[in-house]
Amino acid sequence: MPYLALILFLPWFAILGALFWLFPRTPRTSVRRAFDAATLLIAGAGSFIGMRWGYLNASVEVGTMWKQILATLVAYGVFLGVMTIALIVRSQWLRR
Repeated sequence: MPYLALILFLPWFAILGALFWLFPRTPRTSVRRAFDAATLLIAGAGSFIGMRWGYLNASVEVGTMWKQILATLVAYGVFLGVMTIALIVRSQWLRR
Protein backbone atom coordinates (compact mmCIF):
# COMPACT_ATOMS: atom_id res chain seq x y z
CA MET A 1 0.00 0.00 0.00
CA PRO A 2 2.31 2.78 -1.20
CA TYR A 3 -0.29 5.56 -0.78
CA LEU A 4 -1.21 4.83 2.83
CA ALA A 5 0.79 7.79 4.13
CA LEU A 6 -1.08 10.23 1.94
CA ILE A 7 -4.47 8.67 2.67
CA LEU A 8 -3.86 8.92 6.42
CA PHE A 9 -2.77 12.56 6.23
CA LEU A 10 -5.44 13.85 3.82
CA PRO A 11 -7.82 14.95 6.63
CA TRP A 12 -5.03 16.83 8.39
CA PHE A 13 -3.86 18.38 5.12
CA ALA A 14 -7.45 19.45 4.44
CA ILE A 15 -7.71 21.15 7.85
CA LEU A 16 -4.40 22.97 7.44
CA GLY A 17 -5.28 23.93 3.87
CA ALA A 18 -8.67 25.30 4.92
CA LEU A 19 -7.09 27.37 7.68
CA PHE A 20 -4.49 28.69 5.24
CA TRP A 21 -7.24 29.59 2.75
CA LEU A 22 -9.58 31.24 5.25
CA PHE A 23 -7.21 33.29 7.42
CA PRO A 24 -6.57 36.18 7.41
CA ARG A 25 -9.97 37.08 6.06
CA THR A 26 -8.90 40.34 4.41
CA PRO A 27 -7.70 41.36 1.88
CA ARG A 28 -9.37 38.75 -0.31
CA THR A 29 -8.32 39.66 -3.84
CA SER A 30 -8.17 37.47 -6.91
CA VAL A 31 -4.37 37.56 -6.77
CA ARG A 32 -4.45 36.28 -3.21
CA ARG A 33 -6.89 33.51 -4.15
CA ALA A 34 -4.59 32.49 -7.00
CA PHE A 35 -1.57 32.52 -4.66
CA ASP A 36 -3.39 30.42 -2.07
CA ALA A 37 -4.63 27.94 -4.67
CA ALA A 38 -1.17 27.62 -6.20
CA THR A 39 0.33 27.10 -2.75
CA LEU A 40 -2.13 24.34 -1.90
CA LEU A 41 -1.54 22.62 -5.24
CA ILE A 42 2.24 22.81 -4.84
CA ALA A 43 2.03 21.55 -1.25
CA GLY A 44 -0.21 18.64 -2.26
CA ALA A 45 1.89 17.67 -5.27
CA GLY A 46 5.12 18.04 -3.33
CA SER A 47 3.73 15.92 -0.55
CA PHE A 48 2.73 13.22 -3.03
CA ILE A 49 6.14 13.26 -4.71
CA GLY A 50 7.90 13.21 -1.35
CA MET A 51 5.75 10.32 -0.17
CA ARG A 52 6.57 8.31 -3.30
CA TRP A 53 10.27 9.07 -2.91
CA GLY A 54 10.26 8.04 0.76
CA TYR A 55 8.38 4.83 0.04
CA LEU A 56 10.59 3.80 -2.87
CA ASN A 57 13.91 4.67 -1.21
CA ALA A 58 13.35 3.34 2.30
CA SER A 59 15.54 0.46 3.39
CA VAL A 60 13.63 -2.63 4.46
CA GLU A 61 16.62 -3.87 6.46
CA VAL A 62 15.33 -2.04 9.52
CA GLY A 63 11.80 -3.43 9.17
CA THR A 64 8.95 -3.58 6.76
CA MET A 65 7.10 -0.68 8.40
CA TRP A 66 9.99 1.67 7.69
CA LYS A 67 8.69 2.27 4.15
CA GLN A 68 5.43 3.67 5.51
CA ILE A 69 7.14 5.59 8.29
CA LEU A 70 9.62 7.33 6.00
CA ALA A 71 6.93 8.03 3.40
CA THR A 72 4.74 9.64 6.07
CA LEU A 73 7.58 11.74 7.48
CA VAL A 74 8.67 13.02 4.09
CA ALA A 75 5.11 13.75 2.92
CA TYR A 76 4.30 15.67 6.09
CA GLY A 77 7.62 17.52 6.07
CA VAL A 78 7.23 18.66 2.47
CA PHE A 79 3.65 19.81 3.05
CA LEU A 80 4.57 21.78 6.16
CA GLY A 81 7.67 23.21 4.51
CA VAL A 82 5.74 24.55 1.54
CA MET A 83 2.99 25.92 3.76
CA THR A 84 5.49 27.62 6.11
CA ILE A 85 7.30 29.31 3.22
CA ALA A 86 3.95 30.43 1.76
CA LEU A 87 2.81 31.83 5.12
CA ILE A 88 5.99 33.89 5.42
CA VAL A 89 5.78 35.13 1.83
CA ARG A 90 2.07 35.93 2.14
CA SER A 91 2.48 37.78 5.45
CA GLN A 92 5.27 39.93 3.99
CA TRP A 93 3.18 40.57 0.90
CA LEU A 94 0.05 41.51 2.85
CA ARG A 95 1.96 44.00 5.01
CA ARG A 96 2.70 46.14 1.97
